[in-house]
Amino acid sequence: MLPGARVPGIRFRFPLAAALALAVALPGGAAPGQDAGDGRIHPERWPQVQWPLPPDPALERQVEDLLSRMSLEEKVGQVVQGDIASITPEDVRRYRLGSILAGGSSDPGGRYNAPPADWLALADAFYEASMDTSGGHNAIPVIFGIDAVHGQSNVVGATLFPHNIGLGATRNPELIRQIGRITAIETRTTGMEWTFAPTVAVPQDDRWGRTYEGYSEDPKLVAGYAAAMVEGLQGKPGTPEFLDAHHVASSVKHFLGDGGTTDGRDQGDTRVSEEELRDVHGAGYPPAVAAGAQIVMASFNSYHGTKLHGHKPLLTDVLKGRMNFGGFVVGDWNGHGQVAGCTKDDCPAALLAGLDLYMAPDSWKGVYESTLAAVKAGTIPMERLDDAVRRILRVKFRLGLFTAGKPSQRPLGGRFELLGAPEHRAVARQAVRESLVLLKNNGGLLPLDPRKRLLVAGSHANDVGRQSGGWTLNWQGTGTTRADYPNADTIWEGIQRAVQAAGGSVELAEDGRYTRRPDAAIVVFGEEPYAEFQGDLANLLYKPGDDSDLELLRRLKADGIPVVAVFISGRPLWVNREINAADAFVAAWLPGSEGAGVADVLLRTADGAIAHDFKGKLSFSWPRRADQYRNNVGQPDYDPLFPYGYGLTYADKGDLPPLPEDSGIRGEAAPVGVYFVRGRVAAGMAMRLEDAGGGAVPADAVPAALPDRSLALRGVDHNAQEDARRMQWSGQAPAAVALLAERPQDLSRETNGDVLLVLTLRRESAVAGAVGAEGDCGEDCGASLPLQAALARLPENAWTTLGLPLKCFAAAGADMTRLQTLLRLRADGPLALSVSRVALGSLSDAEHVAGCPAAN
Repeated sequence: MLPGARVPGIRFRFPLAAALALAVALPGGAAPGQDAGDGRIHPERWPQVQWPLPPDPALERQVEDLLSRMSLEEKVGQVVQGDIASITPEDVRRYRLGSILAGGSSDPGGRYNAPPADWLALADAFYEASMDTSGGHNAIPVIFGIDAVHGQSNVVGATLFPHNIGLGATRNPELIRQIGRITAIETRTTGMEWTFAPTVAVPQDDRWGRTYEGYSEDPKLVAGYAAAMVEGLQGKPGTPEFLDAHHVASSVKHFLGDGGTTDGRDQGDTRVSEEELRDVHGAGYPPAVAAGAQIVMASFNSYHGTKLHGHKPLLTDVLKGRMNFGGFVVGDWNGHGQVAGCTKDDCPAALLAGLDLYMAPDSWKGVYESTLAAVKAGTIPMERLDDAVRRILRVKFRLGLFTAGKPSQRPLGGRFELLGAPEHRAVARQAVRESLVLLKNNGGLLPLDPRKRLLVAGSHANDVGRQSGGWTLNWQGTGTTRADYPNADTIWEGIQRAVQAAGGSVELAEDGRYTRRPDAAIVVFGEEPYAEFQGDLANLLYKPGDDSDLELLRRLKADGIPVVAVFISGRPLWVNREINAADAFVAAWLPGSEGAGVADVLLRTADGAIAHDFKGKLSFSWPRRADQYRNNVGQPDYDPLFPYGYGLTYADKGDLPPLPEDSGIRGEAAPVGVYFVRGRVAAGMAMRLEDAGGGAVPADAVPAALPDRSLALRGVDHNAQEDARRMQWSGQAPAAVALLAERPQDLSRETNGDVLLVLTLRRESAVAGAVGAEGDCGEDCGASLPLQAALARLPENAWTTLGLPLKCFAAAGADMTRLQTLLRLRADGPLALSVSRVALGSLSDAEHVAGCPAAN
C-alpha cells in the first residue's frame, strides 16, 4: 500500500462482535463533517442498550435500608468527591464524603514518587474514617478513584503500558482485555478500587492535547475496544470475577464529544450534527454500557455551547434513559464550575442535569455546603438527590466494599511484588511490539544485525519518562528520574541487552557523537511529555523552531551511516523532513515501561532470524502537511500521507521516495502556551517597557530602555546567543516589563487546577523593594501577586524555574477569560533579572513556586 493511496478503512473482526450485535443496535449516521445542526438532542434516535445486570432485589433492599437510615448530611456527602491534596481523613469523618480521588499530581505527602506502602496507608486512613460510626453516623465505605490510564501509572514500580494511541495500532482487543486485567490488579495492590479509564474519545483533530488517550480516529475500532477494556478492568458480568477483589470499577470517559471540539481545543465546544455526535463520538458508550461499566465521566467540553456537566438531554435522557445506564455519572475536575450560572463551589444545575457525583477536588467543602443548602431550599428535589445516592451505593455494594475491610486487608492489598511483576511486564512488552508501525524501510535496512556495531542516539533513547508520556507518576509526566522506574527498560537498555547477548557492540551517544564508527545508528527522538490542554497544538509541526533532531539525523547520514529513526509521539505529526533524513522510520507512539519491546522488533536474533515482525497498523491517518489535522478515514476529502491502516512488515518492499518538505504553514510557529522563548515573543504577543507615568516603549527588539532609564533591557545568553533578556531596574522610579496579547486570551480552563505560568530566570541582584507579577483583563480588571519573597528565595546568579499559579491571579480578581496582559513584572527598587522563557507549565516544571497572596 503506497503512502497517500486513497483506501477505505481497514476491516477487521473483533471477538466481541457477536455479543455487541445482540446488545447494541447502532443506527446508521451521516458522514463526519456534515451540517452541524442546531444542537438539539432526540433521545429516540440513539441506540438502545441492554444493561447486563439483571434486577437484584437483595441489592435493592440493602440500598433502600441504608438510604432510609441516612441523614440529609450523609446523603449530600455521598455526592461529593475531594482530592487527597485538599482533603484529610478527618474531613471525610466529619463531612461523611463518599469518595476521594488522587489527581494527576496529587500524591501521599505531596511526593510524586511516594512508595506504594504510602498509597496503601493513605487508602486505609480514608477508609477507616468513612467507616467511623461515632456520633451515630452510618458506616459507608469511601470509594477511591485514580487515573490508572496506562497501568497504575501514578505509582512507582507499576507496569506502564503503551498509551491508547499505541494500543489502537495493535488491532488486538484480547490484548486490551489483558491490559485492563493487569491494571486492575496493580491498582488494587495500592488500595484503590476505581480507575478513571477507559477513554473512548474518537479524536478528529490531531492538534488536541489528548489525542494519545484515544484508540483511533475510527469509531468502529473504538467501539470494538471499549467493552474489552471495561471487561478487563471489571470482569465479565454474570461471572464470579465481576467486580471482585481482583478488579476495579471503570469510568468510561468523557461523555460526550471531547474529541471533536472546534480547533482541536481541549474543553472547547463541539459543533457537529447529532448524527455525528452519536455515530462517531458516541460509538464507544453503547458497548461499554453493555459490558456493565459502572461509571461514566462527564466531559469538560460543550455541545453547541452547552457544557456537558449541565446537559440534561445527554446525561439523563440519552445515557441513563435511552442507553439504560445503571451506574453513576461522575464529573471531571471542577467541571461543574464551567456550567452557565455556576461556580466551582456552587452548582445545583449539574446535579439536576444528571450528574451524580461532583468531582470537587479543592472545592469539596463549598460544594457540600451549597448542595446541602440547595436541597433544604428545594432547589434540588430530594428525589433527585436520593436517585444519585442510590446509584453510588449500588456500585459500592457491587464492589463488596461494605464487607471488604480496609484496603490493606483485602486479597491484593500490600502485595507490592505484583507491581511490575514479570508476567505483567511481558504483556506490556507484547503491546509495545505489536504497536510499532513501520512507515519506511529503504533498502530493507531493518531488521538490524545485532552482531554488528550499532549506535543508539537521540534525546528519548535512555529516558523512561519521555518514552511513557503524560499521566506517568504525575499529571504531565515530567520531572521524573531513572530511579523512579525500578521495573522498566529504556529503549537503549533493551537494545544494549539484545546486542550484547548476540555478541555485537553498541554505544549510547545521545548527541550522536560516536567514539567508533557504527555500522548503523538508531535515533530515538520525539515529543516531550504532556497531558490535557498543555498538549494542544496550533498545527502539526514537530517542534517548531527547533531542528536539533533533524540536524542529528542529517549529520549521521552525511557520515554515510544508515539511520533508523524511532519516533516517540502522542499523535501523528508532520515529520517529512525527518522521514527523508532516515533510511527507516518507525512510529513508536508512547510505549511505556517496556522499551525492550522496541529492540524485539528492530533487531534480528543472534542466528539471523526474525523473532518479531512489525504488526502495527495506523489507527490515525498520518498528515501530508502540518495544516492537515482534520483528515480522517471515511471523509470525502480524505488525502493523508499514510492512510489509516497503513503499516509495513518485513515482507513488504519498504522503499519510500523523497517526500515534499513544504509543511503548508506560513510564518513562524511556536508551541501553544509558550509566550517567550529563544529571545522572541510568540506570534500574537508583544513586549514593552512601562514607566510610572503611563508611558511605554516597545521591547520586541533589544537593546531597549525607558527614557528615564528606570528600566533597561538587553540580550544575554542562556542556551544560545542572546536567547534571554536581562532586565535592569535602577530603582529611581517604579517600572515594569509586560507581555501583552494582541487579542484577549482565555486561560479559564488552565486556571482550573495547578497550571502555572513558569518563568525560566536568573536573579542577578538582591531584591531591594516591592516586586509584583500582574495580569490585566481590561479597565479596572486585573490582579497583582507580591513576588519579592519568592524572588529572594531563589539562588543568585543561577538559572532556575519559578512558577506563578494561575489560580492565584484568578483568586486575586483577574478575569481569566479575557487576559490582555499575561504577565507584567513590576519593581519599585533596584533589581536585575534575566528571563529566557515564559510558558504555561505544571508543578513538576517549576523548581520554585510562588504562593498566592494569602500565603505570602
